[in-house]
Amino acid sequence: MKKIKIAFFADILIEDFDGASRTMFQLIRRIRSDRFEFLFFCGVGPDQIAGFECVQIPPVTIPVNTTYKMAVPWFSGGRMRKKLQEFQPDIIHIATPSLLGEFALKYANQHQIPVLTIYHTHFISYIDYYLKFSPPLIRYVRLMAEKSLHSFYNRCDRVYVPSEEMKSALLSWQVDADRLQIWQRGIDTKLFSPAKRDLTVVRQLTGNNRPVILFASRLVWEKNLETLCNIYQGIQDRHLGYNFVVVGDGVALETCQNRMPNAIFTGKLDQDRLAVLYASADIFLFPSISESYGNVVIEAMASGLPCVIADGGGSRNFIQQGINGFLCQPNQPEDYLDRITMLLQDKQLYRKFAEEGLRYVRSLSWDDLAATYFKDLTQMALEQRVSTPVTL
Repeated sequence: MKKIKIAFFADILIEDFDGASRTMFQLIRRIRSDRFEFLFFCGVGPDQIAGFECVQIPPVTIPVNTTYKMAVPWFSGGRMRKKLQEFQPDIIHIATPSLLGEFALKYANQHQIPVLTIYHTHFISYIDYYLKFSPPLIRYVRLMAEKSLHSFYNRCDRVYVPSEEMKSALLSWQVDADRLQIWQRGIDTKLFSPAKRDLTVVRQLTGNNRPVILFASRLVWEKNLETLCNIYQGIQDRHLGYNFVVVGDGVALETCQNRMPNAIFTGKLDQDRLAVLYASADIFLFPSISESYGNVVIEAMASGLPCVIADGGGSRNFIQQGINGFLCQPNQPEDYLDRITMLLQDKQLYRKFAEEGLRYVRSLSWDDLAATYFKDLTQMALEQRVSTPVTL
């Protein structure tokens, strides 16, 4: 059987850069080279990925978040088109509706090549944070963003969305329902597991035996760090004596350190060390409402760590209130504090949350999700080949 060719476009292709990158590499690691051939295009990444060529496109740093770079295809268009014409892709996979994504989508539409995309990041939820000092602009920018996303996703053939929450968001932007397909995220339950629990690590980190409240994420303001800081301050004001541990790095690190002087900041940890910390902490706290999915919440649940999170964004879909976790009013620090205190005082409820969280994550298999992805690529390619007229 002829190999199916996929041109894969992503601004950043570094495996552990963020949740979106880790999702992409879960698929990349499962590519069967006897059935599929990939050609990658990226702004930041290696020259080769999984044995396939990766074409580098010059990137620029995003001003509002200097930890991210975005590929700029304007001066590389000719080279990219030449590569694509030589490769003759059956499918184009687009990671993000960025400048690079728009280039890929335009090329695909012009050459009648099917497009699959995964909705990784809920960018529109960042607008309130980036424009918080210019409130009159928020509504206008949001409307323009919704119009742009409507146009982009309605030109894709298949859009994987990670949750019902995100599907509803795309439907509200008038994206066609028949293009949308729920495709969650998997979890490595060997990596993230209660078996990784090691209280020695926590005691070395904190220097005491008090309960550990853990937050893990990139430290950028769109993760609702303002509320995180206010929760920390509430712990101090109530003299609760909890350890407050923050894992991650980002542009807001210095400000967070200044506002939470008694918190413990670990910086960014690799997956193995993070897995130990999840399994050894007492509560996972996550006030972000900007997630399209929320990998860290699933990682915490898989580690047997009860979660107290915001009632917003894609993460809320994991939690059944009072059954496997608590959902809180996103910007009300007192709500989080009350739930955390209740959970630490009620050992029976605590055990219930841990057990139900573990039960939930058992259904999330990367092997199954990857099988769906490659099956869909195969189906799209076969349908395309059947519909393409033969030129004599």
